[in-house]
Amino acid sequence: MITLRRLNDEPFVLNAVLIEQVQSLPDTTISLINGKKIVVKDKMDEVVQMITAYYQRIGLQHVQKEAGEDK
Repeated sequence: MITLRRLNDEPFVLNAVLIEQVQSLPDTTISLINGKKIVVKDKMDEVVQMITAYYQRIGLQHVQKEAGEDK
């Protein structure tokens, strides 16, 4: 789980495993695997770092590397 901020600065927690895509449009927009989109105040790079740290904590980092998504 990662903690993000809505545009009104309200914090919320999101299960990072549900994230399919993160874009900067210019607001950071997170697309979930169920098709839902969430706009957050956090910068795209910060969100990616949080996702990567979460994957490392729960032991999914090797899955990300095998899929070729690790930079």
